[in-house]
Amino acid sequence: MNDPHPGTQLPGPPGYTGYPGTQAGYPVPPAGYSAAGPVGFPVPYQPVTSQPGAPAGVPWMPAPPPPLNCPPGLEYLTQIDQLLIHQQIELLEVLTGFETSNKYEIKNSLGQRIYFAAEDTDCCTRNCCGPSRPFTMRILDNMGREVITLERPLRCTSCCFPCCLQEIEIQAPPGVPVGYVTQTWHPCLPKFTLQNERREDVLRITGPCIVCSCCADVDFEIKSLDDKYVVGKISKQWTGLVRELFTDVDNFGIQFPLDLDVKMKAAMLGACFLIDFMFFEMTRSEQRAGMW
Repeated sequence: MNDPHPGTQLPGPPGYTGYPGTQAGYPVPPAGYSAAGPVGFPVPYQPVTSQPGAPAGVPWMPAPPPPLNCPPGLEYLTQIDQLLIHQQIELLEVLTGFETSNKYEIKNSLGQRIYFAAEDTDCCTRNCCGPSRPFTMRILDNMGREVITLERPLRCTSCCFPCCLQEIEIQAPPGVPVGYVTQTWHPCLPKFTLQNERREDVLRITGPCIVCSCCADVDFEIKSLDDKYVVGKISKQWTGLVRELFTDVDNFGIQFPLDLDVKMKAAMLGACFLIDFMFFEMTRSEQRAGMW
């Protein structure tokens, strides 16, 4: 779903300084990882490559010049204030109910593909643990390089127990943590906290009491730590009656301030995948439609 007010930048809370430009340098990427290019030099040509499982013919977003102290691969996020996440339909899963690895296209508001995300789990984990499964989500850029890795451990899924709550770690590049999303216990509402690489709280996410997608979008608001200011949102978008009834394929939209730190934008992407698995990954016969 496109932004109803294109070009409108979401304001940050008072005291918010936007994208930091004078942070300590990032660690050297692991061996075998190639950066997008030298700092200050634009990439003049972006070849359109097809990732495994990705549909052909979708244009890729041209890579902007990487800013100073930006993790390699996240320079795409510096120029956008909205992400669209479209899960791909797996025909085998639709016909047989056999759980397959999830795959997603991540696009900007113009429909240009920014990343391609693929779940990395084994068959036994997917079909025995279902939506509660631990997973590694590998996010690739248009060159096929893994620029973001999401790690979700196996945790408790009941809101009745405030221990071992859900969490996901965001790494960019792989092996270098840049943020975390942790579930905050609440008896009625789904709540999460976005943390930086030092595990310091930065933002909060609050969802509705009734997490049910029925002919309307479901919004999870991204707020300041004092809950006074809404700085963005993660929306589970209504995809139509047939798709909602017969598949677990979901579309999401993420909105955030344009000048937000790219590490927090990547953390919001991780939060979106965690929310998808926690609330919307179940088949429609199993999906919870009551209070959280």
